[in-house]
Amino acid sequence: RGITVSYETVRQWARKFGPEIATRLRRRAPRRGDKWHLDEVVLTIGGRKHYLWRAVDQDGFVLDVLVQSRRDTKAAKRLLRKLLKKQGRAPRVLVTDKLKSYAAAKRELGMGGEHRQHKGLNNRAENSHQPTRRRERQRKRFKDPGQVQRFLA
Repeated sequence: RGITVSYETVRQWARKFGPEIATRLRRRAPRRGDKWHLDEVVLTIGGRKHYLWRAVDQDGFVLDVLVQSRRDTKAAKRLLRKLLKKQGRAPRVLVTDKLKSYAAAKRELGMGGEHRQHKGLNNRAENSHQPTRRRERQRKRFKDPGQVQRFLA
């Protein structure tokens, strides 16, 4: 419509204004489910192993994503703290795989509610990793953990 801008200008605008627009959209979003599915997957970022922690509700909506270099209780606790802050309430049911870090983090944070640990029940979270894997292949691997966090958030 008569305005000529380069692709680089559009990219810079997206980087500058994208987080603010995303925050405003999240505020308008409806309340999410009270059943959370948590899972982690290994990513190679810059030649080093990192873990992508993901939380999904019962409807498949991604609640949050966190990239960490660890796969321990401290990392699981950080994800749960971030989720509690963002969602404003604890889940009624927490569904995870058999990783012991989830139970330890839940216990340390004093979260109530049921905790189901079963490999087969966590398919919703497992399946939510597939688009990330596709993006990872298209981009010929990720180079920086901060870049991955911004890209997936």
